[in-house]
Amino acid sequence: MPRVSYVNGRYVAHRDAAVHVDDRGHHFADAVYEVLPVVAGRLCHLDQHLDRLERSLAALAISWPVPRRVMPIILAEVVRRNRLKDGLVYIQTSRGVAPRYHPFPLDTPAGLVVSAWAHSGPAAAQIEQGVRVVSQSDLRWKRPDIKATGLLPNVLARQSAREAGAFEAWLINDQGVVTEGSATNIFIVGPDGALLTHPADNSILAGVTRGNVLRLARNLGLEVGERPFTLAESLRAREAFLTGTTMMVMPVVRVDDTTIGEGRPGPLTLRLRDLYQELRRP
Repeated sequence: MPRVSYVNGRYVAHRDAAVHVDDRGHHFADAVYEVLPVVAGRLCHLDQHLDRLERSLAALAISWPVPRRVMPIILAEVVRRNRLKDGLVYIQTSRGVAPRYHPFPLDTPAGLVVSAWAHSGPAAAQIEQGVRVVSQSDLRWKRPDIKATGLLPNVLARQSAREAGAFEAWLINDQGVVTEGSATNIFIVGPDGALLTHPADNSILAGVTRGNVLRLARNLGLEVGERPFTLAESLRAREAFLTGTTMMVMPVVRVDDTTIGEGRPGPLTLRLRDLYQELRRP
């Protein structure tokens, strides 16, 4: 069945979906986005994703393209028209169409694009065996907490990881601290058994999956720390994993050339993955 997308007030065949050449998202990456999981035809964590979208819009002084209460209706209609059972819905909101000029245009309505596609999640072998990541310098701008579309440093980091035969890149700042992945948040289990992740400050994009995993861990009674940790600390970890919308909880068994723990997905990682799958079930 042909895909359907929503573009600025119209549902159109995906092959015909287009925005104006003067859209500021095209010229300046003056736009924000969100990605929501769909499980069994149901949008998951809708309010959490819309909350983050609202924060990103406010940070860039972009108006809601439609009232927030209307957004779930549009998303649900895109899911329905695509007959999507399991997959992803993508929202992108730009400042709108205006002549290419750096200052914000006046009285320009924000643009809105919504698309959807099927996605079955990571390969079973990746979960069963874990994945390798490589460390790289964090070259992103100083506000990655805003989910903006200017992702070229992330793209270059992920491509470099792929060329190195790795699943993901871990970004390291000038102080040697592990911030996050190119498209993921990072957790480690320290030698003392404490679960650690970088705090949700301006250095990272605080993922919806990250927040839910933290709540699950605290519900288990685990010691949880949100503090910076170095690459050297991560190499001494018992376990490590990534979190993100498309993968939920992904075990990491090698960082660069160092084996993490026993070189296989750890028990806490797998427990949190199981709990997260239960959380997403209808």
